[in-house]
Amino acid sequence: MSPDTKLPLWRDARRLRASWHSWISSEAMPSGPEWLQWVWTLLFSAGLAVGFTLLGFVMNARSFEDWFNLGSWMRWYGRNLIVCVTIGVVIHTMFSILIPLVGGRERILTWPRWARTMFFSGMPLVGVAIGWVPGMWLAGMRSWMQMDWAHGGRILGITALIGMILTVLMHFWFAAKNRELVAERRATEAQLRLLQGQIEPHFLFNTLANVHSLIDYDAPKAKAMLGAFTAYLRASLGGLRRESGPLDDELALAEAYLTVLQTRMEDRLRFEIHADADARGVALPPMLLQPLVENAVHHGLEPKIEGGTVRVDAVLRDGMLVVEVRDDGVGPGASRRGGNGIALDNIRERLMTQYGDRASLTLTAADPGCRATLRVPVDA
Repeated sequence: MSPDTKLPLWRDARRLRASWHSWISSEAMPSGPEWLQWVWTLLFSAGLAVGFTLLGFVMNARSFEDWFNLGSWMRWYGRNLIVCVTIGVVIHTMFSILIPLVGGRERILTWPRWARTMFFSGMPLVGVAIGWVPGMWLAGMRSWMQMDWAHGGRILGITALIGMILTVLMHFWFAAKNRELVAERRATEAQLRLLQGQIEPHFLFNTLANVHSLIDYDAPKAKAMLGAFTAYLRASLGGLRRESGPLDDELALAEAYLTVLQTRMEDRLRFEIHADADARGVALPPMLLQPLVENAVHHGLEPKIEGGTVRVDAVLRDGMLVVEVRDDGVGPGASRRGGNGIALDNIRERLMTQYGDRASLTLTAADPGCRATLRVPVDA
């Protein structure tokens, strides 16, 4: 195992993708710094300005030469950019103020679907109505205010109609993307949960082989090992059938797994599990803790001749459930066994899908050994 090195945001594809999904989807959890959400708004506004500029040339170009007038393109794109950015800032500000006022996205997700649709589609329409006039003024397009009512009203009506049509089309596009992202998130979660819940064939076969060999000369030990293995199977298969469960169930699964391995490794494996009563009741997605325990044994203790100790601690701290899995084995980078990166990536992907950037998994060097720390918000 190797300790975590946090990539810069601009190089971290997972964090960038999660931030974009939280900007575009009404059901995604907030992810990434707030300034990055503003970047997406500005980039989207800049792209929208390109569309408005092209539409303006289609409607107003009088000759073939007009299409190759670079100065005209730049002038009208600049004006459209100011209008689009003004509207984008108004809409973004409205969402930034109103979402916390109604209880956050977690509260909004409990609303009926029609109420969520009204909220997330109505706000952009209101934002367009509020931001269009100051945007036109800032862009220097004030001449329509000086026109006679008939001419100016006609231009204003046509422009407003086009804006409303584009807003409705964008609503349907955002709604389609939202459904796509929700379906992708659910498929990813189901796939990753299945991968996390699969029993390693070597673990299954080795355990059964150990039970078979112990029956002849140490029946009580074989019985104890078979009981622990049965408890492990029951807990792991039960976890695949539910969306979430208390940490206490995860700790029971980890204890059953470590008990099985302790029977096999004997004095080379010791373990301790400590958790506050409040922490044990916190709900979290299943099979998050188990891979961390497996890695501690597989990558930390098994390569060490004398073995060592795995310690699991769980506490509530500052509104977060903090679960720490520590071993005093060979330490990060010392084990040549493969597969650890895949397990950690799966956990991080599940955390990002479920909690956005409010949850985290970090891997750091201990003295001796390695420490994996899982942080999950308790109000999710």
